[in-house]
This record gives sequence, C-alpha cells and structure tokens, in this order.
Amino acid sequence: MTALDAVLSQNTAVRALERARQQGRISSAYLFVGPSGVGKELTAVAFATDVISGGDPRIASRIASGAHPDVRVFGPRDEGKRNIQVEVLRSEILPLAQFAPFEAKSTFFIFPEADVSFPDFQPEAGNALLKTLEEPRPNVHFILTAERPDSLLPTIRSRCQRIRFGRLPDALLRRILESEGLTEESVGPAIALSAGRADVALALARQGTVEELTKLVLAVDDAVRGAGPGTLVDLADQLAQRDDLDLALLTLQTFYRDMSVSALGLPRTALGFSIHGDDLETRATSMDAGAAAARVGLIHDCVRSMQQNANRQAALDALLFGLRKLR
Repeated sequence: MTALDAVLSQNTAVRALERARQQGRISSAYLFVGPSGVGKELTAVAFATDVISGGDPRIASRIASGAHPDVRVFGPRDEGKRNIQVEVLRSEILPLAQFAPFEAKSTFFIFPEADVSFPDFQPEAGNALLKTLEEPRPNVHFILTAERPDSLLPTIRSRCQRIRFGRLPDALLRRILESEGLTEESVGPAIALSAGRADVALALARQGTVEELTKLVLAVDDAVRGAGPGTLVDLADQLAQRDDLDLALLTLQTFYRDMSVSALGLPRTALGFSIHGDDLETRATSMDAGAAAARVGLIHDCVRSMQQNANRQAALDALLFGLRKLR
C-alpha cells in the first residue's frame, strides 16, 4: 500500500503521479490546480512520501510528522495578505534547495496555496522562486498548489507540469461530515452548497451557518433588485465587517450560478439552493441566464481585487452597485 492510496476521488491526478514515479520521470516542478479542500496538499505530501520512503514505514512516519529534511512544506504567512516575503524566501527557503537532497535521493519543496504565497501583483518573491525553477538541481522537486493559478506569474506556470484536481463527490463529502459528528439537518445543505469542497462543506455545516448565509444572500439579492444607494452602502459596510466574508461571497456566487441554471430550465437537482427552488424560479423570471452569470463574474472580480490589496469597503460598494446594474 502506498501513501497515494489514501487520496480519494482524484484518480486522474494519482495515476499521473504514480506513472511518473514508476517510470523515473518525476518533473522538477508541478502545479496542482483545483478547488480548495479537494486534497491537493495531501496528494503532494503523499507523492513525496512514496518517492522518498520507498515503502519504509519509519521514513513515512518521519515525513508525516514533519521531521524529514527532504520533505518541506511552506504555506502562506498567517498575517497580512499572507504572501511569502521575498527576504524570507531568499534567506530561509531557497538556500536549502542549493544543498538538497540531505538524506534521501530526492527532495520535495511543497508550497500549498502558492497563488496566495506568490501573487502576481507582488511579483518579487515569485521572480525569486522562478530563478530556482529555471535552473533546478538534480533530484530537487517543487510542488505548488493553487486554486486560482491565474494569480501566479505566467512564467512560473510555464515552468511547472500541471496536474488537475476535481471536486469531491457528494458521497465522500457526506462521509467526511458524518465523521465529524454533524447532523443530517446541516450535512445535506452544506454538501449542496459546497461545490465539492470539503473545507467549505465543513465550514457551512457548523450550527446555523447555512441558514444564516442563506438569509444574507437573499437579503443581498433583494437589495440589489431595487434598494436605494444608501441601503447598498450600508449593506456593503455590514459585509465588510464579516469574518467569514470569503465564505459569504462564495455562497452568493453559488446563488447566482443557481439562478442562471434555473433560468435555463435545468432540473433542481443541479442547484446548490435546491431547497429554495421555488424562490429561485420566481427570482429567475426577472433575470436572464446571461445576467445571472455576469453577476457570478462580478463576485469573482471583487474577490480578486481584495486579494490585490483593494480596500474591502470600496470593493464591496463596487460589487453591490455593479450587481444592481445587471437586472
């Protein structure tokens, strides 16, 4: 049994990596692309474990505990915009690559959420990493994971072999949520709104979260349908104060995606807000599928602008007034 056997519902990605290992054709750099919460980091560590441990459980245990010098994981910072500072990269991370491998025949440097650590709007650290990717040492491998790969410098993307990860099936999400002791009242709606992402499903399944976010989304839709400018500004201010703003905007995206699907006449089984199907169909009668899809795009742009240091209040003001125009 290999470490990659623990990766569930990502068969295409796992097969590609297993084939590379068996054929001795492991790339110097990989970019794992897909939604958050679907196992990209788990797969990266599992792949490194299989390559380095050779099936030795003692070595695998050291890797799992973070005690092996040839498997290192560098996530985003905990503070600020979370990007890795170029000084830290140059002084604490990249020098390790000049001396690796240390114990094994290969070394893996893993960067979860690389699109957060190396955003293209702050390119200094990304350019420093690029120089190492362009001149890789033998048997030194980099694995970057990204939910939004377009946030990485194009030159970084071009140096990496891309491995795609898909959304998790509902049955697997149900197993994950039920293993956390969550009730069916929260499990069902959380799965429906999660878009196949375990992290989102777990966040939504917390007591009352789905219900509270549903009320918020409907209130936003009501406001952008006809409220005055003062109401929209107040609502943007309320949104800006939320600790779960990312989750709220993701839920709002799902709502307008559902409205687009409903306007096209597709069955309710395709809806995240399936339990609100009647309300969706009523709301969809006043908006065509194109306008609903355009609203999804506006929310994506708002999230992107906030990642690029835009003022949260200003970005949300622009979002709500933009949504109002798309009737």
